[in-house]
Amino acid sequence: MAEEKKEEKVEVPQKFEKLVKEIESLSVLDLAELVKVLEKKFGVSAASQIAVAAAPQAAASEISEKSIFTIELKGVGEKKIEVIKAVRDITQKGLKEAKDLVDAAEKGPQVIKENVKKEEAEDIKKKLEIAGAKVELK
Repeated sequence: MAEEKKEEKVEVPQKFEKLVKEIESLSVLDLAELVKVLEKKFGVSAASQIAVAAAPQAAASEISEKSIFTIELKGVGEKKIEVIKAVRDITQKGLKEAKDLVDAAEKGPQVIKENVKKEEAEDIKKKLEIAGAKVELK
């Protein structure tokens, strides 16, 4: 968005400068509320313009949400020692910490790693599944 502002430099008349600065400081939610209020107050609709402007922001937020994952160990399987080794390698924890994490996963889901990029999350999931674990990416 910052690049778009540089390309489309708009001359703001002096009488509107204060208003434009206030609008620029509003959050997206506040802007949406303001649009609704203005639509009701003046009996107009800005739906087509809002939809076009909101679509890129919605797409960007979806992409950012799906690019970061939390890896959750759901189950251990039959090869517990292999899973412990994999967890130890992935988390860089000691043997006892890795074992405790795997033991806890037998009772309920445990977070192995948080805020991981998609590629790394898929690699970690693959390593754990090869070791015999059940893994879920959230």
